[in-house]
Amino acid sequence: MTVLRSTDAWITSLPRIQNRFPYLHPQLVPKLLHDRDAFVAHLAQTHQLTLTEAKEEVEDFFFVEGLLREVEVEG
Repeated sequence: MTVLRSTDAWITSLPRIQNRFPYLHPQLVPKLLHDRDAFVAHLAQTHQLTLTEAKEEVEDFFFVEGLLREVEVEG
């Protein structure tokens, strides 16, 4: 399952991803965004989180990103 549905979405989200999760390896992020489980596992490993905590962080982050995209489309 893709973390972000479109390339444009992850390109615009990448700075916010790196800001929210500073220990992600930037060169791996584009590849990981196409595999939610791999992204969650990498986040857990690099940020000393459990898999459950990492999954919740990802869900929270992309929920906010979705709201932001909705506002940008409507605005």
